[in-house]
Amino acid sequence: MSTKPSKTLDPVPNPHPDRDYEVEIECPEFTALCPVTGQPDFATITFKYVPGPYICELKSLKLYLWSFRDEGHFHEDVTNRILKDFVAYIQPRKLQVVGKFNVRGGIYTTVRAEYEAGK
Repeated sequence: MSTKPSKTLDPVPNPHPDRDYEVEIECPEFTALCPVTGQPDFATITFKYVPGPYICELKSLKLYLWSFRDEGHFHEDVTNRILKDFVAYIQPRKLQVVGKFNVRGGIYTTVRAEYEAGK
């Protein structure tokens, strides 16, 4: 497994695919760049998901989030991109991604994006 930033998430077979259970992952060290100023934006990204056939291998998640460090994204865009990629690789039954961005110019931003299979 690589130790460099990657846009790939590694799915791992769900050890309990016969039941619904919630997994919460909190990533307090997310960084990306403001697409307007180029300055860094800092956030806590939280995942709450009900696994489908897979769970997410955490090192791959760390490297995936790291891949945004030098990219410019609006808060709304990056949160929704993360949700879309997580759904594509991990195939959860339900997923909520919350991006809680630190203060910038006296303004905090929190973005919530949700997915539910079959909807």
